[in-house]
Amino acid sequence: MIEIFRWQDALDIMVVSFIIYRILLFIKGTRATQLLVGVIIVLFVFYISKKLELFTLNWILGNFVGSIIIILVVIFQDDIRRMLLAIGRSPFLRRITYLEETIFYDNIANACNIMSKRKTGALIVIERDVGLEEFMEIGVKLDAEVNTELILSIFNPGSPLHDGATIIREGRIRAAGCILPLTQREDLDKTLGTRHRAAIGISEITDAIAIVVSEEKGYISYAFKGEIHKRITGEELKMILKELLKKR
Repeated sequence: MIEIFRWQDALDIMVVSFIIYRILLFIKGTRATQLLVGVIIVLFVFYISKKLELFTLNWILGNFVGSIIIILVVIFQDDIRRMLLAIGRSPFLRRITYLEETIFYDNIANACNIMSKRKTGALIVIERDVGLEEFMEIGVKLDAEVNTELILSIFNPGSPLHDGATIIREGRIRAAGCILPLTQREDLDKTLGTRHRAAIGISEITDAIAIVVSEEKGYISYAFKGEIHKRITGEELKMILKELLKKR
């Protein structure tokens, strides 16, 4: 007997499809994508070994597949944490008005341009969907508007906060002097300093945008999804921020 296709079935399919789509979108461009591909390949080889009766290989992979849930939790623990933190968070730009948004971009670009000319080192991290609370706890808590003068003051070489990262959430400076994890990648340019490696590191484990001003050469760079983009202008930075903060 053929069962009637109910509206609940259609809703069920749409919800599951949306969840899968959001998960794939969330891990796109991260190391989790490569790990997921590897797991899929292992499952495919397991299926083939069973069909071809390759008993030894099938037994080995069978033990692996039997513990697949635990293995996936261990492998994707950082990504799972990021995803859970992202649930329910509002997009960055919903918290500020259009005028505040425009001033926000101008102030960050102006501050970076000035620090670039002065060769003042700086590291600014802008939170998107994934919360940065654990990194703010290490720094000095603030709640201030983003303006050029305050950013220059924070990263002034005489300031006790200049060596750490400044974190921005919902258009406001929430913490300064924060310590970020350094990337462990070995394929990076050896000339990259601690700020650049910290920028890459935070962008590997969250979806944040990390802006760096080089203390040695004054170059403005930004890191996103584990990749560093070097030598951009203040105007280019402004356009990049507009694009990335609106993209969901």
